[in-house]
Order: sequence, then C-alpha cells, then structure tokens
Amino acid sequence: MKQSKRVGVVDVEAIGIGKSESSRASVRSASEKKVVSRAMALEAEVENSADLRLEAAARRQHVIDHLDEYLLAAEKSMTDNGIQVHWAADQEEAQQLVVKLCHDAGVKRIAKSKSMVSEEIHLNGALEAAGMEVVETDLGEFVVQLDNDHPSHIVTPIIHKSRKDVAATFAREGISEYNEDPEALTMAARRHLRSVFMSADCGITGANFIVAETGRLVTVSNEGNLRLTSNTPRLHIAMTGIEKIVATEADLALLLKLLARSATGQSLTVYTQFLGGPRASGDPDGPDAMHVILLDNGRTNLLGGRYREMLRCIRCGACLNVCPVYRAVTGHGYGSVYPGPMGAIFSPLLGGEESRRKYAYLPKASSLCGACEEVCPVAIPIPKMLVALREESMRMHMPGPGGTPPWAPWSMLATSPGIWKVALESGRAIGWGPARIAPVAAFQRWLQHHDLPAWPRQSFRSWWKKRDAEGDS
Repeated sequence: MKQSKRVGVVDVEAIGIGKSESSRASVRSASEKKVVSRAMALEAEVENSADLRLEAAARRQHVIDHLDEYLLAAEKSMTDNGIQVHWAADQEEAQQLVVKLCHDAGVKRIAKSKSMVSEEIHLNGALEAAGMEVVETDLGEFVVQLDNDHPSHIVTPIIHKSRKDVAATFAREGISEYNEDPEALTMAARRHLRSVFMSADCGITGANFIVAETGRLVTVSNEGNLRLTSNTPRLHIAMTGIEKIVATEADLALLLKLLARSATGQSLTVYTQFLGGPRASGDPDGPDAMHVILLDNGRTNLLGGRYREMLRCIRCGACLNVCPVYRAVTGHGYGSVYPGPMGAIFSPLLGGEESRRKYAYLPKASSLCGACEEVCPVAIPIPKMLVALREESMRMHMPGPGGTPPWAPWSMLATSPGIWKVALESGRAIGWGPARIAPVAAFQRWLQHHDLPAWPRQSFRSWWKKRDAEGDS
C-alpha cells in the first residue's frame, strides 16, 4: 500500500475536493440526517435531556476546574493497572515519544484506528519518516489515506465523499472491482485490512475518555477495527488530550448516554470498549505492553482563561452537523484539523501565537445563529467564545489569510463616493477571473479554501437609476 502524504494541511486544490458541489451536497445531506437522528434519539429515549445536558456540563466542568488533581489520580490508577503513562507538552514531543516507543520495540508495521489527536500532531508523517508503515484501519480514514486526503468531519471522516468516490478509490488501488454497493465495499476493505491486523507490530488508538477512579480507557466505535487494533498487536499506544479525564464510572455512564446520541443518533455505539491495561498472565489476548500518552499542546493555556469551558468538549460532532457554515464549505474549507464551530475555537487556541494568527479568520466563519450551543451535549457557550475571539483578533490586528485589510481602508472607501465607484469596477474585474489575474500568492492560497461570490451583472446604483428613469417616463 502506498504511503500517506498527510503531513500538515492537505492541498485542497490539488485533490479537487472541498470546493466541488458534489462534496458540499454530500456534507449537507449527511449532516442534515445526523441532526434529525440526534433529535429523535434524545426525544424518544432520554427523559429530561435538557437537565441531563446541564448535569453533564457541570460534571465535565468540575473535572476541568480540578484537572491537575484528576490527571494525577488517573496516572496513578493507570500505573496500578500496568499501563505506562507518558506526558507530551506539544506536537514535537508527542511525535518523538511515539517514534521512540515504536523504535525500541522494533516496530515495522502499525495498525491505527481513528484518532483526532494523532491528526492534530500529524503523527503519520513522523512515523513514516522514521521508516515505519502506518495503515489507517477505520474505513473512512482508510479511504482518506488512500486518497492522500484529509478528514472532513471529526466523527465521519469521509462525510464529503459518496459511495461512487469510494468505489473509484478501491478500484484504482486494486482493492476491489468497481462496485457502488456499500456492503460490498465494506467487505472488500475488511478482506484487505485483515492481514494488517494480523501482521502489525503496534496498534495506535485514541481514547474517548479515561476514568480517573479506575484507570480504564474508554473507546467508542461502530467498527471492529478499534478492538482489533488495541488487542491484536503486541504493543498498544493510546493518545488523548489531557482534558479527556472523567472523574468516576458514574460520570462516564452519563456522558456515554449523551455522546452516542449526539454523534450518530444511536443509543450506544456498536463497540464500547473498556481497556484496563496490558495482557495479564492467563489472558487469551491483548497487548504485551500498553502505553498512554497524555497530550497538552496548548490545552493548559486555556485552563485559566475565558475559553476554559471549551475543554468540556467530548468530540461528538453535533455542532458541525447543525452549522450552516460547515454545511456550505465542508470541513476542508476550514483548512484545519478541527472544522466547524468547535474547530473555529480550538484551531486558533491550540498551538500558540502562530495558530492564533494562522486561524484568526475561523471565528468569523459563523452566522452566530446559536444552533451549535443548543445541540452541544455539555452546553458549551460556543457563540460567546466566537465573538470573544473575533474581538481579540481585531484588537491584536490579526488579519485572515491573504492579508485581509484592517477597517481604516474600508472606512476610506465607504466615505468617498468617487473611490467607492472605482473600487466597485475593480471588484467586477477581480470577480471575473481572480485565479487568473490575482498577482498576490497569498490570495491564490486563500482561493484554495474559499469561493468568491458571483459578481452581479448590474450594480444597485445603475439599477436604481434605471428604475427612476422608467418611473419618470
């Protein structure tokens, strides 16, 4: 299998996605269905879902407010269970940790399940650069890897693709003959990946939660690949953010009740797995060694500030599904690992000052309709944070990609009729063919992720003059 080229943000224009109408149509259709299924699951199966949502928010916030204590408790519990715990301050340290663990164990082939944290630190590229083969085993991530693509959703990575796209990919890679039947495609992937599970030296997964009380890792999935990835290879490495700690098993039960319904409209995912440690003497299966890497990467910077509530996020994707902007531009339009409303906050805040400037435009990619806050299972006030980030970017003079001008030139244009008319005519020329005539490289990069609106055939001023003339006659 060819190696992945997913190092950094994907070149959207090169692979021809994100801007196509077919991608947008796929995202709109799938996300609309998810919103409906979520509402039906909560209404039919959960009493007082609004109260449960507030209770879940309170429990999550309690852990965030005392994260230092719960992290130490979780470390002790996991260590008692035979798990080796590691701490990574940033992307570079996390990459080095995983590479060293694999190198020391003589790892050649890695089976990997879906993990947004690994996407966040661009882990695949680091492992491949160290001479190891990495195979994504989640069906969506597998397709993404084959296409040298990038996930468009934090729960359903190929929400932007149709079954025709998947069929074409599998035929191109020799995995199966062209077949648009979803079951046939799934079985073809299963046959192809079976040998990967059996031959992999290491399995890398994420973790949805870590219970401080018992030291158990909890993963949720609708595919059996995660169970095979974590149990079949002799080495298991799990990576997660430091905010994924849950205080007790009772808290876990509440969060699981809301997570599956918010993410996919299910009462519970098909596979909800509790990992207590490596294989003990007499166990029939399981890894010989298990490591957990707890990643900071900017998260502690949020603890004492106005965005601390964002750390409550349980990565359900409900805010993406309901967001009109996300549906219009797809996940690729955000140019970041984390798309949608939650990504518009996380992307600027994780990674320091460079990320603040690079993704300063994302909080502006919102209608502030408030739907994201309404569906959030842990009641995160996302619109309030988006407004705060907008205010900060203006105060700190952080332009968007391509150098969005400050408000002073805009004020000059808006208050000078003659200059305004000239600008309108110039805008008409830019709207006619920006990709061909734009001289600024930064603007060309901006166009990889955005579409300029079609320029109207007639300006409002000319229409008004014509209307007045016809009225006089």
